[in-house]
Amino acid sequence: MQDETDPGRVAFLARPHRPALVSRTLTELRGPVRGVVELPQRLMWNPRRDFDLDNPDLLLWMYENVLREAIRLEELRRWVNGRRLVRVWPELNLPRGVRLAWEARHQQLRLR
Repeated sequence: MQDETDPGRVAFLARPHRPALVSRTLTELRGPVRGVVELPQRLMWNPRRDFDLDNPDLLLWMYENVLREAIRLEELRRWVNGRRLVRVWPELNLPRGVRLAWEARHQQLRLR
């Protein structure tokens, strides 16, 4: 888990050699909840980067990509909605390190 305020904290990896990035609070995540959005290529390497957030499967796929690939807090804030994240958390297919990092910081996810 990346945490500039606590350098002694254990890092959970999103993938080899990349720490998982976690928001400080869920309320700061104010991403869209409806409509079609297009992720930047840095977050989604597929040529089709548009996601209809009204389709539950596409919303999950988008969140999985953003949570795995984000390297800046602004990316999390822009694309993930905290309330929606709490609701879909149990359904997300995430790398173990990403799941552990988020649940370590946000107890309400761990309780889902």
